[in-house]
Amino acid sequence: MPVPGPGQMLTRTIYLSLDPYQWGRRRGGVEKVGDVCHGRTVAQVLDSQLAGYAPGDYVFNTNGWQCHGLTGRGVDVFGYMAPRKLDPGVAPISTAVGILGMLGLTAYAGVVVQCSPRAGETVVVSAASGGVGQAAGQIAKLHGCRVVGIAGRREKCDFVTRELGFDACVSYRSPDYRDDLRAGCPDGIDIYFESVGGAVFEGVLPLLNRRSRISLCGMVSQYGKVGGRDPSEVWTETGSPYFERQDVTVHRLFVGNYVAEYQDRFLAEMTDWLKDRRVKYREDIWVGLEQAPAAFHAMLVGGNFGKTLVRVADDPTIAESSVSTRTGNMIA
Repeated sequence: MPVPGPGQMLTRTIYLSLDPYQWGRRRGGVEKVGDVCHGRTVAQVLDSQLAGYAPGDYVFNTNGWQCHGLTGRGVDVFGYMAPRKLDPGVAPISTAVGILGMLGLTAYAGVVVQCSPRAGETVVVSAASGGVGQAAGQIAKLHGCRVVGIAGRREKCDFVTRELGFDACVSYRSPDYRDDLRAGCPDGIDIYFESVGGAVFEGVLPLLNRRSRISLCGMVSQYGKVGGRDPSEVWTETGSPYFERQDVTVHRLFVGNYVAEYQDRFLAEMTDWLKDRRVKYREDIWVGLEQAPAAFHAMLVGGNFGKTLVRVADDPTIAESSVSTRTGNMIA
């Protein structure tokens, strides 16, 4: 167990966030065999020599795929990010790596900052039942847009429309996917929030309106499946004829570029939306750090239902009965 030095604190991981970008780090060589996998976390302070933090405090930090970690001065295993203290009275602490964390900011940056939605426009969100997709679609609805989701199982499509308020949702698994999407977007597509790529993306392309905008968050269906080529290169090559003909603007989304300028604004707005129940969320919680590889694989192939988290240790702020032994999907 590491011992914190001056300007450091030791924390116990409670929730580990699993996200597709982590596979990109491994695939791109940023992380090598033997390294601790990157992962944003919610943790509790056990011992502190970092000013402003005391044992018992809850924090958003970056422990990675491990049960304990050091945060603070000289700790740059993952690229240092200042910890953020959490108040369980404001929102469940798990939301710090979900709807009130980088996930929510990703959706906010892509929809609001990059694509500037206007009332009446049609917004299509791929991976609509996933953590980022849920937030992106609801944010677009709050801006007066018609929102169409793309998901897999019918259960997910029903959740997106009935619980989250999307106007329509189509299944990419349907043999009539392209026709279904066209029917759901009778006026074409003005904004596309992209997280999937591949065949899902190909169905969107013919429907893009002139001067439409795309926020390129990810392309999970293409990771490791394009013959060794850069997935981004293949994605751009596929879309280029449509981009040029329709004068489409593509924004590549890296959430780190928006933290300094937009995080406080986002947190204030999203906190109010959650309090007013104008935004809902669903979490897919796996229990036990040993479940992380299986949970990560399930997420990459669409087996998750909501934001994927691993509960590494007991969460003292909630009742034990609220999370099952495998996954607790929570609507808030």
